[in-house]
Amino acid sequence: MLNLFIGGIGSCALASHLALEEAAAVYKVTKLDFKAGEQKKPAFLNINPKARVPALVTDKGIITETPAILYYIAQSHPSAKLAPTDPFDVAHMQDFNSYLCSTVHPHHAHGIRGYRWSDDPAVIESLKMKVPANLTECFKLIEDSYLKGSSVSEPWVMGKQFSVADIYLYTLATWLEDDKVDINALPKIKEHRARVAARPATQKVRATYA
Repeated sequence: MLNLFIGGIGSCALASHLALEEAAAVYKVTKLDFKAGEQKKPAFLNINPKARVPALVTDKGIITETPAILYYIAQSHPSAKLAPTDPFDVAHMQDFNSYLCSTVHPHHAHGIRGYRWSDDPAVIESLKMKVPANLTECFKLIEDSYLKGSSVSEPWVMGKQFSVADIYLYTLATWLEDDKVDINALPKIKEHRARVAARPATQKVRATYA
């Protein structure tokens, strides 16, 4: 059985949790209490020495980092069709997921974890102030360059096929209001977020965080 280590509802580990549910995987979830510092205690550091979630324990070993976990879930549960099979399309999906991981997520983290980049309070405050503008720019790029077609004919990141890219985008898009980004200025993102939120797997998973 797969064991996914997660944080709270605001954690990026939500994406991996959603993917497991969409894939109808056999899994269990272990929630860490970040306020109690469980992510920094030996029991979890033995699983992920980076002290971060998500971490997925499989029968072959441990996988960390959201793009890797999402693709593993898609590949190991092919009947769910959560990833394309054409090499170019796979690369395009990974291009998108890598952008979310390497650029979008860090811009969000500047607002709540500026201490990772600086010990200077003025610098930390400056990073925080840039979050809305930086994230608006990122999501505008996604809206204009990544989301294909209309919401009717091609509603997903990969066009007609729902994939783990949609799950990942949804997860990060749930942070926008807290990051003071005007979601109404991003109509495709807003519609996409609503479509993923309406999926049975999303509703089931989110209920477990209540």
